[in-house]
Amino acid sequence: MADVGIFVGSVYGNAQHVAEQVEDMIAGKGHSVEVFTDPTIEDFTSSKSVLFVSSTTGQGDLPQNIEFFVMDLRDKMPLMAQKPFAVAGLGDSSYGDTFCGAGKQIFEVLLELQGKPAADLLIVDAMETLEPEGDVVPWVETLLPQLVA
Repeated sequence: MADVGIFVGSVYGNAQHVAEQVEDMIAGKGHSVEVFTDPTIEDFTSSKSVLFVSSTTGQGDLPQNIEFFVMDLRDKMPLMAQKPFAVAGLGDSSYGDTFCGAGKQIFEVLLELQGKPAADLLIVDAMETLEPEGDVVPWVETLLPQLVA
């Protein structure tokens, strides 16, 4: 059982790279952490806290690697019982209304599952940030006390 399970939605690998950087930081602080790129409900329920790092594809859609997983969360409703969570959504504001749609969907699902947000959704805009790990890693570091409490 990991202290923090990092669930990644990635199309071209950018979100996965960010998640791996976060994993290194969390592990470096002595906590158990695992990155899931092809997650299952069991991975989700066995993590003490969850962090999602996801890009958005298409018209605000979830990346293919987690699309069915998030659908399973909606269908099977594994209640989180106030388990702490955080979501970092990576996107491009030039897409207008669908900007960071995947991160917004994930955040809403985790609220529906009665998770406890450690913070509001972090939105990282590719139009403003070339290296999203520069925003996400320090953000997660500030949330770590809530995620591993």
